[in-house]
Amino acid sequence: MKRLYTLFVLLGCCLLIRAAVYNVKDFGARADGTTIDSPAINSAIEAAAKAGGGMVYLPAGEYACYSIRLQSNIHLYLEQGAKIIAAFPGKDEGYDNAEPNEHNKFQDFGHSHWKNSLIWGIGLENITISGYGLIYGKGLTREENRLPGVGNKAISLRECKNVILKDFSMLHCGHFALLATGVDHLTITNLKVDTNRDGFDIDCCRNVRISQCSVNSPWDDAIVLKASYALGRFQDTENVTISDCYVSGYDKGSMLDASWQLDEPQAPDHGYRTGRIKFGTESSGGFRNIAITNCIFEHCRGLALETVDGGRLEDIVINNITMRDIVNAPIFLRLGARMRSPEGTPVGSMKRILISNINVWNADSRYASIISGIPGSCIEDVTFQNIHLYYKGGYSAEDGKRVPPEEEKTYPEPWMFGTIPAKGFYVRHARNITFDQVQFHFNQPDGRPLFVTEDTQEIKYLNTTIE
Repeated sequence: MKRLYTLFVLLGCCLLIRAAVYNVKDFGARADGTTIDSPAINSAIEAAAKAGGGMVYLPAGEYACYSIRLQSNIHLYLEQGAKIIAAFPGKDEGYDNAEPNEHNKFQDFGHSHWKNSLIWGIGLENITISGYGLIYGKGLTREENRLPGVGNKAISLRECKNVILKDFSMLHCGHFALLATGVDHLTITNLKVDTNRDGFDIDCCRNVRISQCSVNSPWDDAIVLKASYALGRFQDTENVTISDCYVSGYDKGSMLDASWQLDEPQAPDHGYRTGRIKFGTESSGGFRNIAITNCIFEHCRGLALETVDGGRLEDIVINNITMRDIVNAPIFLRLGARMRSPEGTPVGSMKRILISNINVWNADSRYASIISGIPGSCIEDVTFQNIHLYYKGGYSAEDGKRVPPEEEKTYPEPWMFGTIPAKGFYVRHARNITFDQVQFHFNQPDGRPLFVTEDTQEIKYLNTTIE
């Protein structure tokens, strides 16, 4: 009798699990790559949400879509072979319109709106998107197009909590593969993203875990932490870990198909390939308690930590990073005063940073590595430990006489200063900076000094060598 009772319980559980799965084909999805299936998918989501939640299941097939509207307690599952394809807008149909935002003057248009996306959610909780399928942003624009019906993001989330993104791939995703703004408890695991602008934009988020992801983004940043004013308030991005990730700047699409092409060297800003991990530039809020470890950069720009709009960047640990074929400064720390924030916002700060166990091979030498605050606002308390830098070299002693401009209000990129007068590190407006076991290698002779400092205090050089 006891066994029979157990069997009935198990059978009942199976029926409940089955009942919680909403197959989009039961709601009219055709999956033929031509029919617009987003109404059917949205109907499945609404039915699941009305029942208290459940899995919305996309079996193999091609689902041409406009905006898919997430709801709380929904698991959107893409079966292997399932493709959500962003359709091109038609004359009378397209994506949801960008919602009004009175604060959009403080950040780019793309950061200020969420509904003009392929998949979006606002004010939701307990959301999962997973499976081994593909999200293909074919009809999304990579520009900040303000026209009604035009979509410019693949996944867009605002003020959500308990979000999991896992296992799927993304291709050609418009301005952002993921824009997450004000999200608390966000987990991103094992995504493969090959896109034509930003990969992950993590903006004003807390308690974020990004791991085991590969992001190829030759024309913009791969994984970038931001703290904009898009929510109408100052909010830090904090308590973030990024681990075991790969970022690169190969030609779009050539990571996913494993052809690894390098035929298109220029990003839109003419700074060669992008594809890096970066903090900033949207930095009205700050960045706190962040750890990056066990990551690889390849054929892209170097590590960039930037705060230029008033945010505090502090308590950062970066460890076990390898970089190859880096097209600008391998390490770039910039505290600036662009101040794209509400009037009266003071200049920010950058302090308490540990960067250790870094190996950089074949880095462009024009910009060396840079630590630069501004007059009256120093970068403080930074330690570099066990760093190996292999530069290309090739610059002259005459280049070592240059005095870079301050460029306090300029968009932060290493080329803002022109050719750097140092071949190793250029350090300006900084104090309590420690270089411990830093080794330099040059493929060609370089006539510039190894270190150039200006307006600095307490610079320590321990076991630093040049070969």
